[in-house]
Amino acid sequence: MTVPCGVRAPLVATLATLVLGVLAAGLAPGAARAEIATQYQVETDLTCQCGCGLTVHSCNHLNCGSGIPLKKEIGEQIAQAKTRDEILSHFSTKYGEKILSSPTTSGFNIAAWTVPFVAIALGGLFIGVVLVRWRRFTDGPDAAAGVAPPSTTDPDLKAKLDRALAELDRRS
Repeated sequence: MTVPCGVRAPLVATLATLVLGVLAAGLAPGAARAEIATQYQVETDLTCQCGCGLTVHSCNHLNCGSGIPLKKEIGEQIAQAKTRDEILSHFSTKYGEKILSSPTTSGFNIAAWTVPFVAIALGGLFIGVVLVRWRRFTDGPDAAAGVAPPSTTDPDLKAKLDRALAELDRRS
């Protein structure tokens, strides 16, 4: 299959966007990394369960019935020298996936990471194809050969217009 020269640039750009999207999905937050957890990191990875919709670290409710115990439990987990992934796994098991502030990169949640990039890539590809076809349609084979389009002026209409303009000039 040969690709016309005008299609190569959009096609390469679309493929590059798609590859970057897949790579970004693999490097998303929460990807498997064994590291010693800090209180701040874990608090920003968990959503407060009081209904505020903020992370445990950002919850601004005084005497929050959810945030304060979660912070204490995070501190206990860190004191046991657990890694960030182990702590997040513990809370995910205890409260369900709803406690995680970002979707995991496994199972159905992988769509949350990949669908936006795939949609952008497909949209770019669609626009590229439409522009190439549109250009090919508007240029046409005659425009490329340098042939002028046939004249559409009618000599009788031109004479009638000239008479009408001359009449207007006389009245002025």
